[in-house]
This record gives sequence, C-alpha cells and structure tokens, in this order.
Amino acid sequence: MGIFKRVKTITMAEINGLLDGIEDPIAMLNEYSREMEQEILKGQKALARQIFVENKQAALILEMEGLVEKRTRQAKLAIEHGEDSIAKLAVQEKLVHEKQLNLYKQQYEAVKAQTKLLIEKLDHLKETYNQMQHKKILLASRANVAQSTKQIQNATVSFQTDNIARGVARAEERILMMEAEVQAGQQFSTPLAQYDAAYSNFINDEELNQELEKLKNEKVLQLEEITK
Repeated sequence: MGIFKRVKTITMAEINGLLDGIEDPIAMLNEYSREMEQEILKGQKALARQIFVENKQAALILEMEGLVEKRTRQAKLAIEHGEDSIAKLAVQEKLVHEKQLNLYKQQYEAVKAQTKLLIEKLDHLKETYNQMQHKKILLASRANVAQSTKQIQNATVSFQTDNIARGVARAEERILMMEAEVQAGQQFSTPLAQYDAAYSNFINDEELNQELEKLKNEKVLQLEEITK
C-alpha cells in the first residue's frame, strides 16, 4: 500500500470517527438529558421566586387586615368618647385599607394561580425527564446491541477484502519465519551444550598421573606401617 493511500485511509477513518461521534445516539440522548436538567433547574428557580412573591403577598394581606382592625377599634373608641372628627378620620383610613386589602387579596389569588400553574408545569417536566431517563436506558441497550452487531458485520466484510487478506498472509509469513528462527537456534544450541558438557568432563594426563602417584604413595605408607 502506497504512502498516499495509507494517509487517505487514516484521514477517512478519522473523519468517519468524528461523524460517528456527532451522530452517536447515546451522546445525543445525554445532551437532551443535560438540556432538560437545565430546564428543570430554571423551573425550580422560577418556582422559588414565585413562592417568595406569594408569601410576600400573604404577609401584605395580614398586615393590611391588622390595619383595618386597628382603625376599626380606633373609630369605635373615638365614637365612645364623642370624638367624631377622630372617628371619621379612623373610618376613612379603615375604608382605604379595606380597598387595599381587597386588591391584595385579588393579587394573592392571581399569584396563587400562577404558582399552581408553575408547579404543574415543573411536575410535568420532571415526569417527562424521568420517562426520558428510562427510555434512554432502553435505547442505550438497543444501541449497544446494534453497534456490536454492526462491528461484527463490518469485521466480517473487511476480512473478505484483498488488502486485509494480504496483510494477514504477511503476518502469517512473519510468524512462520520467527518460528523457524527459534527452531534453528535450538538445533545449534544443543550440540554446543553437549560439547561443553563433554569438555568439562575431560581429564588430562597430568591429572591422571597425579592421582595414580597419590594412590602409590598411600600403598607405600601402608606397607611401612605393617613392617614396623
């Protein structure tokens, strides 16, 4: 295979790998999950602000009810003491506070309706997210099976091509050559080992004469001992 053809093959493999990564269904599902998690987080923050507004509106209602009750007591007390001007002023403020109280209550009902709607939407979003998570597990399993099957099919097809066949043949030849080199090495190593062993066991004439002389001396010593 020429160098330019190899570069082209490597380049195409990298491009196909990038495209496969972009079109990876599991990666797409994970991205959808992240987007939905962000939407849920936004919804939770919006709900927190909405609950804050609702609680604040409820506090305004309690405060205004307290003012209405206070002005009512002041008006009654002024009437008991014959202070009509003070009673009139207290009643006037009482009526103003009552109008504000009614307005606050209307606003409170509207805020509660918005809170309820936001909670329903958030619950629906969470339910959709949970369903998607379960579906993602199923789709991931199906995708893994399909991908494994595809790899097996691709491997089967690729091994039928001439280039791969020639590559396998070259690899086989290389392995056979390695095995032959090992066998040749064994053939040469065995006689050498035997020769070394034989050489190590060889006794020269000097060693043999020394041993004989030693035995003769021992014999002479034994005779001398007997004659004494």
